[in-house]
Amino acid sequence: MNSKKVAFYTLGCKLNFSETSTIARSFTQEGFDRVDFEEVADIYVINTCSVTENADKQFKQIVRKAQKLNPTAFVAAVGCYAQLKPEELAAVDGVDLVLGATEKFKITDYLNDLSKNDRGEIHSCEISEADFYVGSYSIGDRTRAFLKVQDGCDYKCTYCTIPLARGISRSDALENVLKNAAEIAAQDIKEIVLTGVNIGDYGKGEFGNKKHEHTFLELVQALDQVTGIERLRISSIEPNLLKNETIQFVAQSKTFVPHFHIPLQSGSNDILKKMKRRYLRELYQDRVTAIREVMPHACIGVDVIVGFPGETDAHFLETYQFLSDLDISYLHVFTYSERDNTEAAAMSDVVDTAVRAKRSKMLRGLSVKKRRAFYESQLGTKRTVLWETENRSGYMHGFTENYVKVKKPWNPEFANVLEAVILTKIDDDGLVRVAPQVE
Repeated sequence: MNSKKVAFYTLGCKLNFSETSTIARSFTQEGFDRVDFEEVADIYVINTCSVTENADKQFKQIVRKAQKLNPTAFVAAVGCYAQLKPEELAAVDGVDLVLGATEKFKITDYLNDLSKNDRGEIHSCEISEADFYVGSYSIGDRTRAFLKVQDGCDYKCTYCTIPLARGISRSDALENVLKNAAEIAAQDIKEIVLTGVNIGDYGKGEFGNKKHEHTFLELVQALDQVTGIERLRISSIEPNLLKNETIQFVAQSKTFVPHFHIPLQSGSNDILKKMKRRYLRELYQDRVTAIREVMPHACIGVDVIVGFPGETDAHFLETYQFLSDLDISYLHVFTYSERDNTEAAAMSDVVDTAVRAKRSKMLRGLSVKKRRAFYESQLGTKRTVLWETENRSGYMHGFTENYVKVKKPWNPEFANVLEAVILTKIDDDGLVRVAPQVE
């Protein structure tokens, strides 16, 4: 087995990227050589996602790609889609192994002789058994690392399959999170992005039950003390779990950056209730105001779903107007797609797909305007950029602490370096040019 080559492909969220890295490290420990997915390998592992319809289609394309590279390679599917629809994945031509939510972290235990199967072999537990926690983080592919602190979700949003794919809300022990953060810091990685399914729920399930030992605020406070990490970024956090104390702490923190990504999903209270979200738009407005009061320069991103069952033109315009008036920086727009075994899939008043597409386009247009206005508001200000390590057609890219994407002519000396700059102008491609900050 020693010289066998393994390659990985990750679909979906930052959490999946962190878990792929952990799975990859388990292969390395077993003596496998990790290679790029574009290369010929003996094993291809695809970490799947089930959030959108496209992820399902993408999976088949990726399997075909692996087979083209090596028709005799062993192909394994893991992750959310593998948990939700193992039979469907096992039936895809070329798939040899399908592992569910708990089995994916023990993948090397399921590899026997690596010979191709006529049909994918399935090892998938009942999701109620996914009640233990596996910590993970991703490194080696970026200037930043994704650190998983929480998994699963106890919310019952009517459109979402994540509780079915990942199980109950459970958290990593605080000492383990801090240990992982220190390991990342030791590898000269400058930025950590905290990730999970519902990270504001951190603390629940540290003992495999509902008991809380720590809160999200305590997690943030403890991570702020880890030496060697220059930046910490909170990825996505539910508005009802983003407390004033956390906002106040981030505002004066040494390492946490002024960037929040807060799912809204709809600007209509009628639709929020149908979605079984745990807040109304007034609370969302209140969270944005609270951030702006202490961090006027903060970047605030928003998730929004269009075309949910029962969303009339009036509901959509309510969402559009709400977002237009809100002091936010960009949108992630999702077109609603029916998922099996969700409440919303059985709802009447289905919105026509052409209408969904039109609404999505309108909000994407609004997002472009919002991002532009935010970037313009930052011109002339002094910021710190973490430069990435890739040469993109003669330029290097990076993000400021408040998530403005910037560029400058390629200079390898600045790769993975934090540089103090002044934001000067917006280029034709929408990125911001910078000048060195002279003291």
